[in-house]
Amino acid sequence: MTHLTTFQRLTEIVEELRQECPWDRRQTKESLRHLTIEETYELADAVLKDDYREIKAELGDLLLHVLFYSSLAAEKGQFTLAEMIQGQIDKLIRRHPHVYGDLRGATEEQVRQNWEQIKAKERENAGKKESSALDGVPESLPSLIKAQRMQEKAALVGFDWKNKEQVWAKVEEEIAEVHAAETPDALEDEMGDLFFALINYCRFVGANAEDALARTSRKFQYRFNHIERRAREIGKPLTAMSLEEMDGYWEEAKGFPS
Repeated sequence: MTHLTTFQRLTEIVEELRQECPWDRRQTKESLRHLTIEETYELADAVLKDDYREIKAELGDLLLHVLFYSSLAAEKGQFTLAEMIQGQIDKLIRRHPHVYGDLRGATEEQVRQNWEQIKAKERENAGKKESSALDGVPESLPSLIKAQRMQEKAALVGFDWKNKEQVWAKVEEEIAEVHAAETPDALEDEMGDLFFALINYCRFVGANAEDALARTSRKFQYRFNHIERRAREIGKPLTAMSLEEMDGYWEEAKGFPS
């Protein structure tokens, strides 16, 4: 079967399920929202694991959600699947003038700047006049990702440090303020400032803070699971182990790929 044939069959199945399946019939965009978020995170997990079998499966689940939302919208006379796809085609062409327009020889940074400028113009044309350079960052984004996206947008209009030494000096300043905090509320505020400064340093040196933390979390999980395996092997519960014993197995885990 061709790509178009399989895609058409999938759209037909979604429509059939909306008619024939009791569960599918009662779904709304609101009831699907949390499921879509869950599927997105499952795809993100598969990417981190470099598991293409799972990536394929999770992409399929997300495609199903795209078709489901489009079906719901069509039933309410809001838009059709074809209109949604055409809108995406038009947007990609419009936001890539270095490929489909007269702009030539654009650098990666110029492409990013053009993208944001064109996006802002689109919002203005749609009656969504920009009141801030930070507009367009979803409120519901996880805080770590949201912080980096706001920093990126601010940098595009020139609100940025000149070099990484300045950024790191800010990190050290925030560390000192964490140590100086005298109340729980003050400590929480200063910890937030420190996290924000560290995320900013990641951005400035070209690292993705979310990916960095996710990688470290996976490494922690692997090494802690190694301690648990060792504990089972010797028949000793973790609660009966000394910190020195657990730390020894932790160091042992460093010798294995995670």
